[in-house]
Parts: sequence; structure tokens; C-alpha cells
Amino acid sequence: MLHVAIATRAFRRYSTYRAATLAGMFTNSVFGVIYSFAYLALWRANPTAGGYDSVDAVTYVWLGQALLMTVALWGGGTTDGLAERIRTGDVAIDLYRPVGLVGWYLAADLGRAAYHLVTRGLGPTLLGLLLFDIRLPASTAAGLAFLLSVVLAVVVSFAIRFLVAASTFWLLDDAGVRVMSGALAMFFSGMVLPLTLFPGWLGTLAHALPWSAFVQVPNDIWLGHHEGALLAALGFQALWALVLLGACQVVLGAATRKVVVQGG
Repeated sequence: MLHVAIATRAFRRYSTYRAATLAGMFTNSVFGVIYSFAYLALWRANPTAGGYDSVDAVTYVWLGQALLMTVALWGGGTTDGLAERIRTGDVAIDLYRPVGLVGWYLAADLGRAAYHLVTRGLGPTLLGLLLFDIRLPASTAAGLAFLLSVVLAVVVSFAIRFLVAASTFWLLDDAGVRVMSGALAMFFSGMVLPLTLFPGWLGTLAHALPWSAFVQVPNDIWLGHHEGALLAALGFQALWALVLLGACQVVLGAATRKVVVQGG
């Protein structure tokens, strides 16, 4: 199948950057240790903050480090290449391929995400298991639901990044939009702090926005906080994935009805 082949080639391409992967694993591990002690201090002062205990909190830290590159929280991945191809006009070649542009780049991004999950995700998490008390999924079903949730998180993240890259059709440079998108993702995904700590209307809004599908929803599934409501949590992610992928198609259609590339 074509899309499987695209994902496989993307996995292999990212696997060639071994030194960068090892450096990234080291960085994720260092920040995991720092954040763990910071969270332990916070939960020592308030042992039930956000409905978590201290073990949940530390587990949340290491899961967040595992998902950081997997979901490309700060941007990057295949969509950065798309933005450059739009800027130079090379996207015209992509549009001639006998496969949809969104599907092509999504398959490649899933391959990229799979590589980061098994390297920069699994490596630091194993270190976290050695250094701290980390909670494991309560059942095989919960573990499988977490993996499915991660796939949906990558799809939601990809769709937002694709929309950011597509802004290059009009702006000729997506740098400003990409920085703004990264800042929103960091704050509203639950990467900086679990969204369960956000007060009142801000917490309600944060949980409803698509960025919560990046980190908060997968982590809560792992921790068992969606036990009995797994389908609702996965459905939330799936709904945002469908809405945003639909938006990608609409924006792409609007952009390509009259393509104007930089330089003429």
C-alpha cells in the first residue's frame, strides 16, 4: 500500500540521524528529572492537586517527554518541508502526484512519529521507570487505548501543522504563524502544566481545544482517569482529527484554485 510505503520510508529517513536522536534522548531525560522534582515539590504541598497523586504527577512528566517529539509539539516534521516547497513553488510537483497532498504528508508524518515514539519516547521513559515511581496502565486494554490515542494525537497535531504550513500560500513565509502555533500548543496541550490545574473557565476552554488531544488526553488514558469513558476520550480526539483534516482539504482547495508561487 502506497501510504504504508511512505510511512516506512519516513521512519527509515529519521533513523539515519542517530547522533541527533541520542542527544534528544539525553535532553528529554534531563528535563524529565528536573520536572519530576519540581512536580514532587508541588504535590508535596498539595497532595491531590488536579485530581492526581504524586505518582500520577511524575508519570505525567515522563509521558509528556515521550510525546514531545512524537506529536511535534513545537512544530517541525514533514509539514516544515511542505512550507518550504510552497515558498519555492516546488509544491506544484507534489500536486501532480496521483495521491492527495494531505494523505501523502500525513503518512510521512506518522512514520516520523513512530520513530520518535520508539526512540525519544521509550528511552527516557525507561530511565524514568528506573529513577522514579511511575504508574503503568492498569490493563492491556488501557495500554492499547493509549497507543491509539497517541496515533490520534499525531493526526490532530499534523492537521494543525499542515494548516500553518498552508498559510505560506498567502503569506510566503509561515515563520510567524508557526511560532504562535507552537506557543499555543505548549500552553494548551498540558505540556507545561496538566490542564486539570487550570482554574474555572480557563480549564474548561483548555480541555475543549484541540491542543488538549496532544498530551493531556493520552496521559489521562494511561493514568486511568478516563476509565469507563475511554470511547468518549478517543472520540474527542477523533472528532478534532476529522474536523481539522477537513479544514486542511478546504484550505488546500482554496489555495490551489489559483496557485501563485513566489517569483511569478
